[in-house]
Amino acid sequence: MNIIIRDTYQEMSRYAAGLVASMIRQKPDCVLGLATGSTPIATYRELVRMHKEEGLDFSQVKTFNLDEYLGVGMDLGKPYEMDQSYARFLYEELFRHTNIRKENIFLLDGLAKDPDEFCKVYEEEIKKSGGIDLQLLGIGCDGHWAFNEPGSSLASRTRVEALTKQTLDDNYESFYKKAGIPREQMPHFAITMGVGAILEARNILMMANGRKKAVVVAKAIEGPVTSLITASAIQLFRGGITVVLDREAASELKYTEHYLHREKLKNEFFFQ
Repeated sequence: MNIIIRDTYQEMSRYAAGLVASMIRQKPDCVLGLATGSTPIATYRELVRMHKEEGLDFSQVKTFNLDEYLGVGMDLGKPYEMDQSYARFLYEELFRHTNIRKENIFLLDGLAKDPDEFCKVYEEEIKKSGGIDLQLLGIGCDGHWAFNEPGSSLASRTRVEALTKQTLDDNYESFYKKAGIPREQMPHFAITMGVGAILEARNILMMANGRKKAVVVAKAIEGPVTSLITASAIQLFRGGITVVLDREAASELKYTEHYLHREKLKNEFFFQ
């Protein structure tokens, strides 16, 4: 597991974007799993800059989104602030600014008539695409991945999940409150890729920033593997793992100096 620590959110975001860009350049038809929330915003904006200024080509890239609110769908006829779907988030922050093809964008459908059947079909689409090459992930304040709330099975598949009060509170403050939408109108259920499904990716890039994430980041990386911290499943992952943190998010790690030293040694070894 590569633990990368940068001083600021902007620095960690540039580093994360560089990893995504490297994957696209090495494999132009790569499959990306995309996360939403506040953490990856600057990473997506840096990728957009790379597309516009450096010619980063998304034309063959396929994407699958990680989660979506149940009962919510992207409506481009509505003002952005009135449409809180995660599909809309990805459209505004990444898709509409690049040359990614519409037919290569696969979204979880919060308006699916049969959500359970849709979840099965979604996983089949991932398999048909050859699997996810790089899965981007954040981490919730209670340690969850996507909407795999505490207590979710670490072998769980894509499914409908009830949201905890912690998640509802966090997401209301981050998105719905800003849009002037009453808390009672927030969806209380979501469709999410399961932990087991996430662990089938070839590579994982997990990002976290801010002091409020510090304790749970330490638990996920250095604590015991437990379904109460679903992000701790990262310790079971057999592929390539990079965790990118700012200083505040890394502030509760016990082995920070070791992680910094290990990165320094790797840089000296590979780039001398």
